Order: sequence, then C-alpha cells, then structure tokens
Amino acid sequence: MNATMSLEKTKHYPVMLNQVLSIISPQHGGTFIDCTFGGGGYSEAILKFPQTQVTAIDRDKLVERFSKPLTKRFPKRFNFFQEKFSNIGKLDQNKLNARAIIFDLGLSSFQLSDDKRGFSFGSKNFLNMEMGINEYSTYEVINTLDKEYLAKIIKILGDEKDGKLIANKIDKYRKKKPIKSSEQLASIIKEAKKNYNRYKINPATKTFQAIRIFVNKELTELILGLIEATKLLSNGGVLAVVSFHSLEDKIVKNFFNLYSNLKTNPSRYLPERNEKSILFKNVSKKPIVPHQDEIIKNKRSRSAKLRYAIRNANSFFYPEDFKNKFIKYTELEGGKI
Repeated sequence: MNATMSLEKTKHYPVMLNQVLSIISPQHGGTFIDCTFGGGGYSEAILKFPQTQVTAIDRDKLVERFSKPLTKRFPKRFNFFQEKFSNIGKLDQNKLNARAIIFDLGLSSFQLSDDKRGFSFGSKNFLNMEMGINEYSTYEVINTLDKEYLAKIIKILGDEKDGKLIANKIDKYRKKKPIKSSEQLASIIKEAKKNYNRYKINPATKTFQAIRIFVNKELTELILGLIEATKLLSNGGVLAVVSFHSLEDKIVKNFFNLYSNLKTNPSRYLPERNEKSILFKNVSKKPIVPHQDEIIKNKRSRSAKLRYAIRNANSFFYPEDFKNKFIKYTELEGGKI
C-alpha cells in the first residue's frame, strides 16, 4: 500500500465540530473562512447548509486533494487556496462580509500519519516537520543552528526544562555525523533525558513540539492570523479558534481579552478604557473542551480548547499591546510582526 492510499484511509475527525457549528450558526447562511482546511471537516459541514459559501486555505500543498471533491460538489460556493493564514487578507476572495472565521491549530491527522513528513517519533524518513511554505526544514535547524539558540528554542517553545541538556546532546551527535531522521532525533533526546521511563508521554514530545513550532513559525502565524481575521470580520462576525497546547491558548486568550470588555484597568485611579479600543463585544470567558465521547473516538482532541469572540462595529486598529506582549516568541521564531 503506498503512502497516498494510506493517507486516504486515515480517519479525519474535525475537533469539536458540533460546538463550532453551534457558535458560527451556518443554518442562517453567509460566508465562512476556514483558515486550516486540513481534511475539510469544518468546510464540508458548513456547506451542507444551502445558503453558505466557504473560502478555505491551508499552507500544506498535499491537502489540496481533499479540497477537490468539495470544489466539484459546490463549484459556486467553495474556494480553496494554498496559503498561510497570516495572508488571508491578501486574497481578493476574502474581501467579504464573513459571518465567521475558524482556526483549527496544530497538526492534522493526515500530517501525523504521513511517515514522510517526519512529525512522528518513529519516522525513519528525512527530518522534515514542514507544514508547507517554509524557509527551512527541521534537518537544517537540528544540524546547523547555534547550540545555545537551539537550547533556547527547546526551553521556551517546548516548555522543556532540560533544553540545554538536550541541545548539548544533539550538538555532540551532529559533530560526528548529521542527524537525518525523526527516529534518530527522538533516540538522542531520550538518551539525554534521565529516568525517562517515568514519563507518561514520550520524552521527546516537548522538544519535537518546540522544533516544529520554530520551523513553521507557528506562533508568529497565529498572532498575524488573529490580527488579519479581526480586520476581515464585520459587526456580529465570529472568530473561533481551536488550540492544542498552552502557548497557543495563552495567545488566543490574551488577544480576546485585550480587545474586549474583559480587560480590566490596572488601577481604579486610571480613567475608564476608551470604548473604541474594544473590538469584540462578546468573548467566551472560559474555553470549551471536548466531551468524553469525542475524546474516546479521537484521542488527539483531549488537549483541545475552543475559544471564540464576536466582533463589534468599531474600526480596526493595530493591536500594539498584543504584539508587544508576545514579542519574545515572534523574535525567537524570527518572524516579522
């Protein structure tokens, strides 16, 4: 069985689909933007409602094949573009009165299942981890990046306390010969971690997360994506985001809070906030999480958190406070905000 056939049979579960649909209300029709098309679960569910239109994007060129059946079924209501969601504002088709914009962050089932992508610990193929439209691969990062910088990436983006220890071990190995596969990298990390058998998760998990985030500039992309989505939404438009790890959720939560009435003044002696500095009139105070029956069907959903906000009629302004709050992440990734 070849890789393509294997991927076609991979079961795709759009995370918290029912909760997302209840928030964005496609039964009332309108235009929707699916910023992380993946297997097309959200787009297909929305298009089942006859008065809807969907513009979907994904940076992964291999995902385009999943969009073709929808293009064939809904030629006047569905469009797909290979693009990073930081660039959604540059697509003419997105200059629309969007009813909702949806982000489903992290890896898709297809990316995880494709051994050639190098996302899994046991992959013996080229050390890749690229989501698409990348400047460099994990192979280049692991084998050429300065040891101290590598340690910083692992510690900050992976919340890995042994970042320096792992970077030193990687540096020791790469001086002898290049590290070529995810399996080899995972083995080196496992060797660096003491008493790894005590871990409930693979000891390489946090390091793999950190390197993957860095290679794909995921936090920079998220920050820019949230900003661009907020520009596109008009009064009453919904911005919904499903995140899978604490850094993503922290960014989403802070963005919504900073530009809604949930942000409090640092001092009662300061004047009240200018109402024009509020971009969202309604924000979910707590994240929505999957039901237990969904977690049983799709273990990947267990760490998912869904947050949403509803845009008001105020004119968009560039969120300097937000940019400055997370600048250490964007600078670490080398992204431009």
